Amino acid sequence: MRIARIAQPTGMSFAVLEGEGPGATAAEIEGHPFAQIKLTGQRWALEDVRLLAPILPSKVVCVGRNYADHAAELGNEVPKEPLLFLKPSTSVIGPSELIRLPAVSDQVEHEAELAVVIGLHGARGLDREAAKGAIYGYTCANDVTARDLQQQDVQFTRAKGFDSFCPIGPWIETEPQVDMADTEIRCEVNGEVRQLGSTKDMVFDPAAIVAYVSQVMTLLPGDVVLTGTPAGVGPIQDGETVSVSVAGIGTLSNKVVPSE
Repeated sequence: MRIARIAQPTGMSFAVLEGEGPGATAAEIEGHPFAQIKLTGQRWALEDVRLLAPILPSKVVCVGRNYADHAAELGNEVPKEPLLFLKPSTSVIGPSELIRLPAVSDQVEHEAELAVVIGLHGARGLDREAAKGAIYGYTCANDVTARDLQQQDVQFTRAKGFDSFCPIGPWIETEPQVDMADTEIRCEVNGEVRQLGSTKDMVFDPAAIVAYVSQVMTLLPGDVVLTGTPAGVGPIQDGETVSVSVAGIGTLSNKVVPSE
């Protein structure tokens, strides 16, 4: 099931996306989608609504160097435990929104990732098996990074925390039709493939990551966990369009512009 958050003629709401192509519709959900889904009966053609970030998390928890090839390309060792950092909720944007390049950085890069969305009961102190049940669904994400600032600061907060540095979407897939243990992750910039990897190459899989994070902090419903990026990260420039695709989920595209 594809769960979206939409701007529609009367406001904003969650919706179930039905169908594909020109006949696709957005069926409005009553309230929040995490409990039993109840439709209001209101539907719009998908082309008549605007897709927003599918969820507004209280926090975005990220895992660094979770693909050996990406760790190697930046000259880093693979960590023995998940390497955690946070992106603020204010970094989140949705599909077709603008990634803004901060004036203080000369090297902003894309990082295509599979994102996990936490479900109704959250996650606290879970083991790996219980963590599977805490996952509501999956979406695409771009862990935009000011690489020069990351190298300068050593720690990651500033480099990854700018407004617009966490595009997610286009929707949450709650029942992916592919095996998320071996799923293609792709990043294209202006149609050129920059990253092409698979979740099978993760050092720590999504359930292991959620379990680990839950031992550190409580994950609330709607929180987002980014699971790391494969090799091939590279710079993005003003005017370019960055597209992150995860097989079985969809494609998230954002244009790059200078900061205001």
